[in-house]
Amino acid sequence: MNAPVISIGNRQLGGGRLLFILGPCVIESRPFLIQVAQRIREICDREGAPFIFKASYDKANRSSLQSFRGIGIEEGCKLLQEVGRDIGAPVTTDVHSPAEVETAAPYIDMLQIPAFLCRQTDLILAAASTGRVINVKKGQFLSPWEIRNIAEKLEKGGCKRYLFTERGTTFGYNNLVADMRSIFWIREMNYHVMFDATHAVQRPGGAGTSSSGDRHLVPVLARAAVAAGCDGVFLETHPNPERALSDGLSQLPLSGLASLLRTLQAIHLCNA
Repeated sequence: MNAPVISIGNRQLGGGRLLFILGPCVIESRPFLIQVAQRIREICDREGAPFIFKASYDKANRSSLQSFRGIGIEEGCKLLQEVGRDIGAPVTTDVHSPAEVETAAPYIDMLQIPAFLCRQTDLILAAASTGRVINVKKGQFLSPWEIRNIAEKLEKGGCKRYLFTERGTTFGYNNLVADMRSIFWIREMNYHVMFDATHAVQRPGGAGTSSSGDRHLVPVLARAAVAAGCDGVFLETHPNPERALSDGLSQLPLSGLASLLRTLQAIHLCNA
């Protein structure tokens, strides 16, 4: 039995096509976000790749107090809605509290629950009550089968349209491991699952005051996840990751996005 198709704005999750969540880690500025969104749309149009646009208005979970966080919730969500309309794609961003859910929901098509907050009951219930699609990042500390408890909270809150994102599991200090069996097990439980290929290569706190990462492994893990049967792939991408204000060492250069999308869709077709 397959999980039912979920409509997210003018996109669908499930139903035979691979869906992508694409965008920079954080909103660095208004001109930056507009430029990146337009380039992603052009690339996806050429490659025939359906996508949801993502960016964070606030990176609340930072390694250091000095880390750049974003432009704030009200301005950020309004800008995301505007950009989404301009490029013809739904938008998503993470929320960190019930108050943020209330502010973000009118502007955002899919609300994302960050991995470190995936068991916060009040946050889950607040998000579930909005009628929006909810994407829950599986915490680095959870086994795959523990997501049943999160699903129960979502459904108790009235949410029937939700999905989970696998993004690696804590593996000792400053490291993650992506277990592709998790994708099989989550789908076996009849839930939709996406794979976050960029956060999965992070080395959390690995640079002392910031996270480091193994950017060159993003395509490797993405290919493996699609072969394992995920419903879609989450990829943070940036025109110049070396100068990114957040998570530069794990973001995919925009110059490499088209070829990776092409490869992932080809693998997905082989699984069909």
